[in-house]
Amino acid sequence: MSVLGLGYVGIEAEDAAAWAPFATGFAGMQRLEAGGGAAAYGVDDAGRRLVVMPAGRDGGAFYGWEVADADALDAMAARIEDRGIAVERSTAAERALRGVDEMVHCADPAGHRVELFHGLEPAGGPFAPGREMAGFRTGGLGLGHVLVHAPDADACAAFYRETLGFRLSDWAKTAFQASFLHCNPRHHSIAVVGAREARLHHVMVELNDLNDVGTAYDAALAENARVAITLGRHDNDRMVSFYVRTPSGFLLEYGWGGRLVDDATWQVEEVTRRSIWGHARVGPQPGASPIGMPAGGE
Repeated sequence: MSVLGLGYVGIEAEDAAAWAPFATGFAGMQRLEAGGGAAAYGVDDAGRRLVVMPAGRDGGAFYGWEVADADALDAMAARIEDRGIAVERSTAAERALRGVDEMVHCADPAGHRVELFHGLEPAGGPFAPGREMAGFRTGGLGLGHVLVHAPDADACAAFYRETLGFRLSDWAKTAFQASFLHCNPRHHSIAVVGAREARLHHVMVELNDLNDVGTAYDAALAENARVAITLGRHDNDRMVSFYVRTPSGFLLEYGWGGRLVDDATWQVEEVTRRSIWGHARVGPQPGASPIGMPAGGE
């Protein structure tokens, strides 16, 4: 009974139409069918990875974590309830929007909507990127990672570790307050950073080819105020990446070369610097500043 990976992310958008050229033309995602006025985008042949819903606000709406099957889903729901956390079953409309067989949801201590599901409906054919590229690194590593802000980062991280079974990759206390957590070999599938306000800071997608990161960086530089954090390499996960502003205000990290975790040999260490090189912040950063550091990314 464990979480396999980040399956999908749900976004609320004041300007949902602006996501189509951004997600396909810039990021290279594939537009997929979705009902109810929502749009869905894929990064592989596994189905809907990003669901964008028109709304009166911008930001993260839900985060879908995949489990193996119906038995694993029931066991996880029972485990959450045993810890005194309310769990709700999904409606047929919710499952149809996400393209999953079954889903339950709860809230983490910061109020982020956590969805557990099994049976992500396949895209119906090979991945067809929105621009010429070698594709995204997913498979058993899941969609990528999310970084969320939480007023009580320790309590939030404890929920993912003790209730959902995530493992600690590394942590930060001195330079900033954060926990980087993994549920498969990807260095982290979620990072929880201390901040005054609970919100989504960024979604990370990883590319198969460094050249695709470079060509996207060139395209982002050509757009006024698109780049939020310049090209650089993180110290902890070794990701070569840059960050751009999405149509909904939070950031998209676009990267390559992330290191993998082997639980048998991995040594948990404190993170004392954000990056080995690069990753300079450009202009205003989204949301409340993480406690102890300017707003930025990992």
